[in-house]
Formats: sequence, C-alpha cells, structure tokens
Amino acid sequence: MSNDHLIKIAIADDHKIFRDGIKMALSGKANLKMLWEAEDGKDMMHKIAIKKPEVLLMDIRMPEIDGINGIQLIRKEYEDIKIIVLTMYDDQQMISKMMEMGANAYLTKTTDPEEIYEAILTCMNDDFYFNDLVNKAVMGKLMQKKNVRQHYGTNTPVHFNEKELKILKLLAEDKTTEEISKIIFLSPRTIETIRQNMKTKVDAKTIGGLIMYGMRNKLIE
Repeated sequence: MSNDHLIKIAIADDHKIFRDGIKMALSGKANLKMLWEAEDGKDMMHKIAIKKPEVLLMDIRMPEIDGINGIQLIRKEYEDIKIIVLTMYDDQQMISKMMEMGANAYLTKTTDPEEIYEAILTCMNDDFYFNDLVNKAVMGKLMQKKNVRQHYGTNTPVHFNEKELKILKLLAEDKTTEEISKIIFLSPRTIETIRQNMKTKVDAKTIGGLIMYGMRNKLIE
C-alpha cells in the first residue's frame, strides 16, 4: 500500500454517540475516508453491497444482524474487506471465535484512537493486527487443545532456514514489512517474496495462518 493511498473505511455500531466519537477521532487522518456508518447489521450489509469499504469497524452486539452473523455473511461474499471488531467484550473465547471466523483485528471500545488507527494501517499492510488481547486468546486456545495437529495445513514437516525463522518471529511481534526490512537488511520486496514462500510451504493463506503454524510447532516462543 502506497503512502498516498486513501483508505476507505466504514463503521457499524448501534450507538450513535460511539460512532460520532470514532468519526471525530479519525477525522484528522488525511489518509482515511469514511464511506458510511450503519446503525445495525442489516443496514451494514445493505451499505456494503452498495459501497464496499476496505476496512470495516464493527461491533458484535447489534440489532437485526449481530456481529457474529455479520462476519459470516461478509466472509462469504467479501474476502478482501479487513474487519476490525470494536466491542466491549474482552472474553477470550469470543476473541478466538471472531478471529477464527475471519476478523483481522479485535479491539475493545476503550482502545486509544491512535491504536485503532494503527490497527487499520497494519491490517491494510499485513492482513492482521495482533495485540495483547488476541495473543492471549490465541495462546489460551492452543493450550486447551491437547491433541492439536502437528502441522498447520500440511502433514509434511517443514523446514525454515535461519532467515525465515527471523522473519516469522518478527511477524509475530507485529512488525511491518518495512520494519522487518530495516532489521534484517533486505528490501521490502524481498521480505514479501520470502513471506509468500513461507506461506506456500505450510499451505497458509494468510499471515495469521503462518503465525499460527509457528505457534503450534513451537517456532515462536
């Protein structure tokens, strides 16, 4: 994503005061464009069909169609929309469920506006935004699964070289492509190529899948 790209965003939440607060908090960001706001899940789906955002900020608890059903409907039709769950719920089971269903980030409504902005940018650049909430939920779920598969997406053991392991660990630390390139002295294009090759090796479709593979096989502490 280029620096001058205007990111089209939308918000779905049944509380007007909260919607207004988010719009105000993000209004100073020159690279964001608010397409629309929706007051319930039905309104959200209708507006997505008319004008698709790149990033959707979505609550879980909404009238008509809640966030759980909403994310299922969105993922059936619009795989490329980045969904940032923005809710009051901080339950680990709910966080794991929403991430597994296709959310790209999970934030609570007490999150600082600057972190919401950071999550938008990170999801656009790297698909997922992993914060402490998500990391704890993911690790908690993995700990509960005693008989989890040995490998994510493949039954064949996969070998990562030293450089690939370094990139994997930096991805898990929520580093961007540009940050990784500076740390290991490779061009962003080279980083992207290596990252794609790693995803292919383990049959992962997303960066999140790649990180999950690393966690399950204890490549990431």
